[in-house]
Amino acid sequence: MDAVAALERIAFLLERSLAPGYRVRAFRTAARVMDGLPPGEAAARAADGSLESLKGIGPKTAQVVREALAGEVPGYLRKLEEESEETGREGPGAALRALLRGDCHTHSDWSDGGSPIEEMGRAAAALGHEWIVLTDHSPRLTVARGLSPQRLREQLDVVAGLNAGWAPFRLLTGIECDILDDGSLDQEPELLERLDVVVVSVHSKLRMDARAMTRRMVAAVRDPHADVLGHCTGRLVTGRGRPESRFDADEVFAACAESGTAVEINSRPERLDPPRRLLRRAVAAGTLFAIDTDAHAPGQLDWQILGCARAEECGVPAERVVTAWSADELLGWTREGRVPARVAGA
Repeated sequence: MDAVAALERIAFLLERSLAPGYRVRAFRTAARVMDGLPPGEAAARAADGSLESLKGIGPKTAQVVREALAGEVPGYLRKLEEESEETGREGPGAALRALLRGDCHTHSDWSDGGSPIEEMGRAAAALGHEWIVLTDHSPRLTVARGLSPQRLREQLDVVAGLNAGWAPFRLLTGIECDILDDGSLDQEPELLERLDVVVVSVHSKLRMDARAMTRRMVAAVRDPHADVLGHCTGRLVTGRGRPESRFDADEVFAACAESGTAVEINSRPERLDPPRRLLRRAVAAGTLFAIDTDAHAPGQLDWQILGCARAEECGVPAERVVTAWSADELLGWTREGRVPARVAGA
């Protein structure tokens, strides 16, 4: 077994299971070190016991390398594979997951993600995605290293360069844009106009009065640049948790349906937002949906099955899921407001 592939697969499985970041970094760092060695050096070092003298290689990663070089599936990888649930092939959400072509909400190390843009793109392609949208944070979210207008312009150039060599896979440009207190969006309108997809989310004053929050969210989803309403309640359901924001869901979802803004089904295990009762109300309102991972690491791109299971349970029509559309169909919607004929006729 290829040692670099084994190390990267371990990192992927750790990310998917929400393992601590330092554990993931150890294996991704080791993979980069091994990938940079001249031919034959890894085997020579494994033979003479000097693998751990390389910076970035520790006892556990060295053992993985030795076992892989010996033609074995490393024991640690085998253990993680056995512990990992089978995803995307059977069980709740599997039928819908098989229809998905992309992901509208992902992050890189340009903001608060843990991996470079290129790693996120390669992982998405390996999962079978035809496209994903890179949506790093906007300037106001300084705790997440939100992108200033200048940094966002620089990122657009990076994405263009990567896409030049990635066809047919496409990395679409985007942003997770903060919804400000008055419902306006936290980025220059000229830049928002250039992006392929704009996800709008509330990250501040989550305990705002319900009427004020409703006005704030309605203004945001009606903004002509808004494409997807991200994690609408802001809740966290694990650890110490965080309660849902209070707002008139029927009014917000009606505004989404009227303006053509999709409601995100956020698949992060600690979010699973919106709750089922609100998801069913969004279905009744006639909104579009984006089943997204909000991934901050490559392994988290495999979480869509969680959102798909909730979507199936709550009766979300597959034709109204924008992440099941082709890239051209998606861009026709975000750029011109066109939806595929099968959706318009549903």
